[in-house]
Amino acid sequence: MPDKLQTFEIDKVIHEPARLLILAYLSVVDGADFLFMMNQTGLTRGNLSSHMSKLEDAGYVEIKKEFVDKIPRTLLKLTKEGRLAFAEYRSNMTQMLESLPK
Repeated sequence: MPDKLQTFEIDKVIHEPARLLILAYLSVVDGADFLFMMNQTGLTRGNLSSHMSKLEDAGYVEIKKEFVDKIPRTLLKLTKEGRLAFAEYRSNMTQMLESLPK
């Protein structure tokens, strides 16, 4: 076993399981409706809203509210910064796991 394992900078905003799941879904679509994300992630309205606010504060997602036929709709989308941060997170996690002894 090596004396010291290689260390990596882990983005703590992304590393939280619910936010990681949210970003994973948003990374493969152009954007998603709030209700769709609730159904896909299994998060409650309040929980999803709280995590989306943290991701928005970090600059990783954009939250857009609009009305469609007088019905409110919330759209969620990864920002350019969010896509880059998620790609870097994935790369760092992959490198870290591959550096572990087998």
